[in-house]
Amino acid sequence: MQDTPDRAQHLVERPAAVRVIGVLDPPSRGLWLVKWLLLLPHLIVLALLWVGFAVLTVYAFFAIVVTGRYPRGVFDFTAGVLRWSWRVHYYGYGALGTDRYPPFTLADVPDYPARLEIDYPPRLSRGLVLVKWWLLALPHYLVVGLLVGGGTWGALGDDDGGFGWAEGGLVGVLVLVAGVVLLFTGSYPRSLHGLVVGLDRWVLRVVAYATLMTDEYPPFRLDTGATEPGTDQAAATQDAAVPLTRAPHRWTAGRIVAVIAGAVLVLTSMGLLTGGAGALWADRTQRDADGFLTSPTATVDGAGHALTSSTISLSDDVDWVGVADAVGKTRITASGGQAVFLGVGPTADVERYLSGVAHTRVTSFGSGSAATAEIPGGEPATGPGAEAFWIAATEGPGAQRLTWTPEAGQWTVVVMNADASAGVAVQATASATLPALPWLSLGLLVAGVVVLTGGTTMTVLAVRRAKPPTTTAPTPPVTVG
Repeated sequence: MQDTPDRAQHLVERPAAVRVIGVLDPPSRGLWLVKWLLLLPHLIVLALLWVGFAVLTVYAFFAIVVTGRYPRGVFDFTAGVLRWSWRVHYYGYGALGTDRYPPFTLADVPDYPARLEIDYPPRLSRGLVLVKWWLLALPHYLVVGLLVGGGTWGALGDDDGGFGWAEGGLVGVLVLVAGVVLLFTGSYPRSLHGLVVGLDRWVLRVVAYATLMTDEYPPFRLDTGATEPGTDQAAATQDAAVPLTRAPHRWTAGRIVAVIAGAVLVLTSMGLLTGGAGALWADRTQRDADGFLTSPTATVDGAGHALTSSTISLSDDVDWVGVADAVGKTRITASGGQAVFLGVGPTADVERYLSGVAHTRVTSFGSGSAATAEIPGGEPATGPGAEAFWIAATEGPGAQRLTWTPEAGQWTVVVMNADASAGVAVQATASATLPALPWLSLGLLVAGVVVLTGGTTMTVLAVRRAKPPTTTAPTPPVTVG
């Protein structure tokens, strides 16, 4: 069926779902040099808001998959965070387009030079939501990476909390040029301003699409200028001074704080649940036939006469579950190219024995290797086997295995060549039975569920209370502006 002229005109003039406005409000010469300091309060608040944004976007993902709708209260919050971020960037180093300080609000401010409008979608595709944020948006991610460098929005991988994009890429360069021109001439070139806003407009369209707020695919088109294509800037500026007729914003400060706190709790619960699941997996699948959990083999070597661990402090005062109950038996295995001595002794006795002796202290023991510190000195007066202070020791050729049940005190593990010669190199592992691991995993899982329930409850209650009241009267499409 062919479109009639009226229908064709309607399709052409239909406004985009995401509309970005950045009217130039001539800034002063040098204020931009200190805006990084003035923006600190906003950046702190936005860092927290973007935590809530990330969690609620995940919530919206599942809601769309199940119902085909983006929850309205959540939409108002996420759109508000994007709107707030755009105002901050427009004032700061995303455009330097105004010296008017951004307001602390998620709501639209009609007379502010920077505005963001996102139409609330009555329905969203259940299938599209599964792929648009990663597969379909991938070409745009490549373009946005060129435009803004490494500083894209948090939804696209920002390392700074999801509210910065002007610290690199073409936008950052152009804004720097604008700042220098402004500093020396006192004026902001309008053509440069229009280009910067156009680039920012591209980024915001991609962010809104990638964070599931619209099914309208961002155009591969650079729409420069302070307003959207087809909009008269003078009319847009005049309209901005007139308050819009819409219901008051229901995201109060208390509800915003509740969402942020709930989001933090949800993220914390993810760590607890991951730790509990990992501990449970290790307990059930990684034990050997003797019930030990063993570290990966690490190569440890030193030029001196001994390898020593850092002091192992086991105090009854803080050991409220008991070392033996929590750690159980430990096993240390070491093998080298010659006969090896392996022992555990009181730290004071070990330090006395190795006083003035060249040896190597192992400061950390990880997968594949260990970090060491060389301590200069001479040779030991006696071989390690001649000393009587060891509480557990073994020596001989091949792999040596030492089993020890920890007890209160300060202890040091020592590995030496059996003849006390210099140049100790061994392959070592550490093992423990960890009988408390099942209880630890259970505790982490229970704590994770409790924290997740609390965080989810706080977030859902805040979202429900912020949801606009429903009405049965026919209304025109609602625009979040």
